[in-house]
Amino acid sequence: MSTQQLNNPSAPDDSVASQQKGFSWRIFGPGILMATAAIGGSHLISSTQAGAIYGWQLAIMIVLANVFKYPFFRFATDYVYDTGESLIAGYAKRSKVYLWVYFILSILSAVISTGAVSLIAAVILGFMLPASLGLSTMALSLIIVAVSWFFLIAGHYKLLDGVTKWIMIALTTATVAAVIIAAGKPTVMAVDFVAVSPWNLATLGFIVALMGWMPAPLEFAAITSMWTSAKVKADHTTHSQGLLDFNVGYAVSAILALLFLSLGVFVQYGSGQEIELVGGAYINQLINMYTATIGEWSRLLVAFVAFMCMFGTTITCADGYGRANAECWRLLKGESEINKKQVAFWTTYAIGGGLVIITFFTGQLGSMLKFAMISAFVSAPIFGWLNYSLVKKHKKLSAGMNALSIAGLIFLAGFALLFLANMAGLFA
Repeated sequence: MSTQQLNNPSAPDDSVASQQKGFSWRIFGPGILMATAAIGGSHLISSTQAGAIYGWQLAIMIVLANVFKYPFFRFATDYVYDTGESLIAGYAKRSKVYLWVYFILSILSAVISTGAVSLIAAVILGFMLPASLGLSTMALSLIIVAVSWFFLIAGHYKLLDGVTKWIMIALTTATVAAVIIAAGKPTVMAVDFVAVSPWNLATLGFIVALMGWMPAPLEFAAITSMWTSAKVKADHTTHSQGLLDFNVGYAVSAILALLFLSLGVFVQYGSGQEIELVGGAYINQLINMYTATIGEWSRLLVAFVAFMCMFGTTITCADGYGRANAECWRLLKGESEINKKQVAFWTTYAIGGGLVIITFFTGQLGSMLKFAMISAFVSAPIFGWLNYSLVKKHKKLSAGMNALSIAGLIFLAGFALLFLANMAGLFA
């Protein structure tokens, strides 16, 4: 389902008839869109770096992040099918305090996340283009955000959305192929290689950053609920169909994260090669992983696929944050419907603000990503609590889901507090 269809629930389609005949691919939409937004810096860069530096040791943290965030993302789907409205509308009904907390955190996250994924896309684009053009990362970032803004404001996202889904399939296929080939001929360990342990306070920042966007920033649960609400109105999907869409998208994102980690393990771990952690240098190493396994012929193709993936992520983030913030503003003003001008304003704010953030991190992709991912993780317990308390108030949760939610809150809050305490020098 395209973003344009999500934004136009009254648009005619034949999905109801197709559903009566049984399974239909048209039931997929919000879950796949969330997965598209999730495949960003956490997967392409952080997961691969984790495997390259620490081997399989941090696989457990990727699994735990996905497991403990699961209920808070799933609540978005459950709440929409139970009430017919988004989580954001639920926040407003529960308390204006809830709504203000989400809104304030969302307007901050909008510029940080959109800026970060735009910067990754710009660095990959710079890798693809000939150096003779002399375009700086800042210039490429400006081009990307300008084109993104045009697609969203002019309403031309439908074509790109369809293409991006095929690009996602291409990226997944290329990654699976690279991992299988690399597993068959793993890198020979350097004679003097000594395994490094990540289980110390010095590595805490890396671990928190890894989990921050794993599988996506937690505020995306509310954004997904808006896409789901529009999907229900447009295609009249059932709760079970909505859960299938969500679970497939969530599972694909989690599995891809582990595949990227595997690629780092098989190609770089123990090879003696220095792992780049700053600037755009790791993008080059990432592309080299594919070419070293699939073949040199695939270099530009893989770079193009990765770029289109991040370009789609940039647009999805800007669209999602723009609509979520417009919905918050509508509810705060007591209006009955979202004003299209407000959507345009908040979309422009996400893209323009992201560009401003990029100016502070030009030439520092690693620092930009770490800042964005850590910010996402530190705020995750707040978003998790908002969703849990709202849904728990609305209906009785199963014993298993309630236990997983409480464990998730403890996990997220515990790591966030540990990180903040370490940053404050309490363990010095």
